[in-house]
Amino acid sequence: MTERGNEVTVLRVNTDEIMIDSDSISKMVDEVASRINADYSNEIVVVGVLTGAYVFVSDLVRKLKMPVIVDFMQVSSYVGENSTGKLTIRKDINTDIKDRDVLIVEDIVDTGRTLKLLKAMLEERGARSVKICTAFNKPDRRVTDIEPDYNGFTIPDRFIVGYGLDYDGAFRQFPDVRIVKQER
Repeated sequence: MTERGNEVTVLRVNTDEIMIDSDSISKMVDEVASRINADYSNEIVVVGVLTGAYVFVSDLVRKLKMPVIVDFMQVSSYVGENSTGKLTIRKDINTDIKDRDVLIVEDIVDTGRTLKLLKAMLEERGARSVKICTAFNKPDRRVTDIEPDYNGFTIPDRFIVGYGLDYDGAFRQFPDVRIVKQER
């Protein structure tokens, strides 16, 4: 709801249009896990980026064949819609990553600002390697040179929800990915 003077406008969100169905997502998880399994045989530390990646992390790690340690971080480099250029950690990992292979698992990569800072921070902590895995990649929004090492879907610049992605905390529960349309 927005207010202008004495006028109140109610915005409704329409999520009826499916961009990626749940069967396609399941196949994507299998394919991404297969690529990761081909690249690693020793233990990896999977660092899921909260909150959106928790569904993808859960599905992905159950398909991995090497020993896996799972931890989560909640980070941001934004205040509102503006990047601060500084990484703010709301929840840090508990796992010591020194001399370990780390796989950052993200729900979606768009501008790449936060992910670039997060990768650099984990490298500074002494990780042997840091790679990035994302379910959804929006290269049209990229403003940094960061690219995922493992990518599920490359998608157009549309606002999406479902499969862990949200709109103001809602719609994460959809088993598919849907396009958000605002209606008055």
